[in-house]
Amino acid sequence: MTMLQRAVTVLAVAFFLAVAFQSFQLIHEHSNLEAALAGQEAPLEQAVQIRQETEALAGDTAALADKGNANAKQAVETMRQQGIALRAPTAPAAAAPTP
Repeated sequence: MTMLQRAVTVLAVAFFLAVAFQSFQLIHEHSNLEAALAGQEAPLEQAVQIRQETEALAGDTAALADKGNANAKQAVETMRQQGIALRAPTAPAAAAPTP
């Protein structure tokens, strides 16, 4: 085997090992990212549920204030002073009749 053939062989083996190592690292990092994503799903679902419940409560309070409830009016005014606008939920639009 000539010196050039040895050099090319060593270069090819080194390149293969570098690519194999990088592939292993990428696969390992991908599995870590999947685990992190899976760990965030439950708290995210809980946060969405709490937000929906809070928005429903705020909407109900605003609706009571619109109907004249003194305590609800006071709560809405206090929130407005703090820069938070509570609005009564709007009724869903009536579905258009289908022909």
